[in-house]
Amino acid sequence: MRTIDFSPLFRSSIGFDRMQRLMDANLRTDAATHSYPPYNIEKRGDDAYRITMAVAGFSSDDVEVTIAEDTLTVSGKPENDGEGGTYLHHGIAGRSFERRFQLAEHIEVKEAVLRDGLLHIDLERRIPEEKKPRRIDIGTAPRAAAIETQAAA
Repeated sequence: MRTIDFSPLFRSSIGFDRMQRLMDANLRTDAATHSYPPYNIEKRGDDAYRITMAVAGFSSDDVEVTIAEDTLTVSGKPENDGEGGTYLHHGIAGRSFERRFQLAEHIEVKEAVLRDGLLHIDLERRIPEEKKPRRIDIGTAPRAAAIETQAAA
């Protein structure tokens, strides 16, 4: 198994140690896991995203969207699994699935809509005011305090 060493990047960054765990987890999953159901991830604005999954044959009762911590999980289990007649050709996949997406901090799910065989999950980045960049004023010590400090030394 390959591992990626991010230690040179850690010299000037703080709090990104989970990136290595994410990369290792993605390298461990096989290609078949990533092929069904097909999906798109679309950037719709500065802070808006949409995941679209092709879930033809699934109803809204068959699909479940959950979020726990920073992981969005979409799973589906068809209600009529194994039912039906004899197929001459069975090309429409209707098997159960589970797909996980790692979300960055402050990404929230706005809504999920199933329409025309496509599941649309709209996401938005909402950064709290206290987390937004702000300017820090640099104060100066009063001149008298600076003189007293020099005299004490």
